[in-house]
Amino acid sequence: MKLHSVPVVPLKSFPDITEAKIQNSIADDPAIIGLGPLVYIGRERAQTGGGRLDLLLSDEDDELRFTVEIQLGRTDPSHIIRTIEYWDLERRQNPGIDHIAVIVAEEVTKRFYNVISLLSESVPLIALQVAAIKTDQGIGLIFTKVHDTAELYFGSSEDNTPELATDRSYWEKKRGSTETIEMADAILDLIHRFSPNASLNYNKHYIGVQIDGVSKNFVTLRAQRKLLRFDPKIPHSVELDEKIEDLGLLTLPYDKKHSAYRMKLRRQDLASHEQLLLELLETAFNLREGEGNGSVNFA
Repeated sequence: MKLHSVPVVPLKSFPDITEAKIQNSIADDPAIIGLGPLVYIGRERAQTGGGRLDLLLSDEDDELRFTVEIQLGRTDPSHIIRTIEYWDLERRQNPGIDHIAVIVAEEVTKRFYNVISLLSESVPLIALQVAAIKTDQGIGLIFTKVHDTAELYFGSSEDNTPELATDRSYWEKKRGSTETIEMADAILDLIHRFSPNASLNYNKHYIGVQIDGVSKNFVTLRAQRKLLRFDPKIPHSVELDEKIEDLGLLTLPYDKKHSAYRMKLRRQDLASHEQLLLELLETAFNLREGEGNGSVNFA
C-alpha cells in the first residue's frame, strides 16, 4: 500500500462551505469532531438574553454535554466570550449535568491562549481547529484538538484543595443524586474492609478519600445523576483491560496523565462486581501507601 499526503486547504477556498454546513456535518455525525461517541441534541438553540448556541451534544448517557460554537477564520474575543456565555447558560439550566464549552475555528490564535489562560481553572473549554482536506471523494473536514482544560476543571484527582471543599448536600442536589451518593457510600464500605478510618472528602469537582483527616486520593469519585464515576489510580495493563471488558463495565479511555482507570458504575455493578472493585481499591491504596510494586494481577 502506497502512502501519500492529503492536501489541507483553507476553508475560505470553498465559498460554499459555511458555518451552517459545518453544523450539519457535526449534527449528522458528532463523532467527526474527535471527542468520542457523542449524541446530537440540537442546533441554533435560543439562549436567555439573546443569541443562539450553534450545537448542543452529549455523551451517550447524557451525563456530560458539549456546548459547541463554530467560527470560520480566526478566533476572536467576542466569539470566545459568546462560547463561555452559552456554556454558562446551559449549565445553569441543567445543573445536574456536567458541561464543557467547545470552540471550533480555522485558526486558534495566540490571543485566544492569552485570554483563556486567565480562565483555565474556571471554565472547562476545548478548542478545535477545523481544516478542509482534498480526497478522491471530494472535500472532507478534519478536526484537531489544540486546547483542553476540561480535566483541570473537573478535578485533577490530586490531593484535596481546601478552597474547593464542599459537602454531601452539594453533590446530592447539584452534581449527582441521592442514589449515586449512596453508591459512593457503598464504595466507602469496601474501603473500610482494609482501611477502617477512611471517609469521603467532598470537593467541588470530585469526591476523594481521606484517612484520619489526611487526603489519600488513591481513588476519586464523581457522582452523576444515574452513574458513579470511579477512577482508581492503577497502572495500565492489557490483562486488566480484558477483564474489565469481559465483565461489561462501562469505561472511558485510560487517564495517562494521572495513571488512573476511569469507569462509569451502575447500581447493579456494585453487587455484580464487588470483588473486582474491592481488588481495584485495595491495589490502588497499597500503591499509594508504597506497599505495592506497580504490577497488578487480578484473578
